[in-house]
Parts: sequence; C-alpha cells; structure tokens
Amino acid sequence: MPRIATAERVERSTLLEFLRPRHRGLLITARSDGRPQTSPVTCGIDTEARIVVSTYPDRAKARNARRDPRVSMCVLSDDWDGPYVQVDGHAEVLDMPDALDGLVEYFRCISGEHPDWDEYRAAMAKQNKSLIRIEIEQWGPIATGGFPPRLADS
Repeated sequence: MPRIATAERVERSTLLEFLRPRHRGLLITARSDGRPQTSPVTCGIDTEARIVVSTYPDRAKARNARRDPRVSMCVLSDDWDGPYVQVDGHAEVLDMPDALDGLVEYFRCISGEHPDWDEYRAAMAKQNKSLIRIEIEQWGPIATGGFPPRLADS
C-alpha cells in the first residue's frame, strides 16, 4: 500500500504542540537581492510561543533578518519522512547583552535545565551569541510526503 500524502490544517494551539518537541528546521530569510537564504538551524518554542534560534551577529540569517524581518521556517520531524510544517513570521534579532536571558530560555526549551547556568551565561557572552525570535503570523498545514490521494487507488 503506498504512503499517501497528508496536509492537516490546525489551530495555533495544535501547531505549538507540534512544534515544541521538534528542534530541526530550515530558516529562510531574504538576501539583499531578494533571493532566499536557507539556513539549517536548531530551534525551540519560548514561553511566549515564539520560535527561537541561536546564532552569531555576523551570520547571513541574522544580517538578513535585521534588514527584512519577514522570515519563514520549515520545522521538520527527526524522521526524514515524518510530518513537517512551514511557519511564516516576523523576526527580531537580539545581540548581547540583550540576548542573554533569551538564550537561557532557548537552551531550556530544547535541552531542559543546564547543570551550571552561570557557566552557560558566561559562555554565551564570551561567544557573543545572538538570538533570533520569530513571532508566528501564519502557517501552512502539518504535512507528510507521499503519493497524492487521487493516485492512491491507481
């Protein structure tokens, strides 16, 4: 029996339930010439239901999001054939020292509690890390790949 593609439209609460355990994504920003820039990232959902991504201030994704905050993110399941969703939103880039508390929350929503938060904060400050926060504005269906349903009986 062939695997049939699915596309389920969901409410925001169901979207957030889907996103929380998934930490692999492709962040899409716009280059200065308007063409897409795609960056594989680790992502999480913060306590205010924003997608969060750790980066450095000079990376293309950070530079692009500063110039044009309209971004998209395709959040993937760990299993390549698993469900995924595209989320569109408005990005904000935070640099040190403003990024520090958000980076703690980023770590927490992906990995739980750190054994030494002072050490973590010091490392993030030393590395001059930045944080991209994406306010979710719209999203597509939670989808899976496969044969189009119209071909299921073929």
